[in-house]
Amino acid sequence: MASFPKITALFLLAIAMMLGASNAQLSATFYSKTCPNVSNIITSVLKTAQGNDIWIFPKLIRLHFHDCFVNGCDASLLLNGTNTEKTETPNLSTDGYGVIDDIKTALEKACPRVVSCADILALAAQLSVSLSGGPKWTVPLGRRDSTAPHKEKIGNIPSGHESLATIKSLFKSFGFDSTDLVALSGVHTFGRAQCAAFTDRLYNFNNTGKPDPILNATYLTSLKSQCPQGGNPTSLINIDEQTPFTFDNKYFLNLQQRRGLLQTDQELFSTPGADTIALVNKFASSQSQFFSSFSKAMIKMGNLNPLTGTNGEIRLDCKKIN
Repeated sequence: MASFPKITALFLLAIAMMLGASNAQLSATFYSKTCPNVSNIITSVLKTAQGNDIWIFPKLIRLHFHDCFVNGCDASLLLNGTNTEKTETPNLSTDGYGVIDDIKTALEKACPRVVSCADILALAAQLSVSLSGGPKWTVPLGRRDSTAPHKEKIGNIPSGHESLATIKSLFKSFGFDSTDLVALSGVHTFGRAQCAAFTDRLYNFNNTGKPDPILNATYLTSLKSQCPQGGNPTSLINIDEQTPFTFDNKYFLNLQQRRGLLQTDQELFSTPGADTIALVNKFASSQSQFFSSFSKAMIKMGNLNPLTGTNGEIRLDCKKIN
């Protein structure tokens, strides 16, 4: 189980203050005059990118998650270097950076020095979800880009092996309640995960030398065939076997059937007495309620400690500071 940095009461107060300020500064109409076609430009690049990589949409929303959970949504993850967030273990399997560069190039041509890389990540995430059949939401904009990475806070990114109590504590420290946690976890309704992220559940759960007893027996057999003991730990497995390219509520149905791929996923439904069980059931029975809660949680996540106004910069190249 990963250990997370202790967050002091003072730090939590600072987060709350920054969230309050950021909500007032970000605006859905931020680029209405300076770059009115920003969404259309990004959509065009994304559609082209999907033709080259059918997995690009879940890759891009993952970049937004990993960026925001480390010191806020400031595009610090995108910075290149030998001692950056990108080189840390949780981000070694992230991908899609080239598409972000393509989006930036297109926007610099249409609206030079206007759209931040942090806003590109937020918009690319929203469009990736909606283009995959998921909900649409209005993204508050006006973020600026960091001038340094924040690798010292990389422990805020869950590994997939944590207990529900640990995950709830982490999310609560950022102002997320159980509904937000379950809704955001639903992003695993599409995309893939490496065998290394869950093979302990197949062969040596909690150092017992046995599989996780919660796992559906048929699903366990299927996963073992795809991730054999001693096999390639970087092999990629569909998180949702049925609709891996579609953003829908099948993820929650999988949890009900004990087919959650990651430990942190399945524990939402299989932890006795957890308030998350009712939420899984609600989203499993109503895709519209899942979509609504997911959209609200994504807006909340996008408001995590953004740089605005005179803070930060508008990078000309998302990979490096100006």
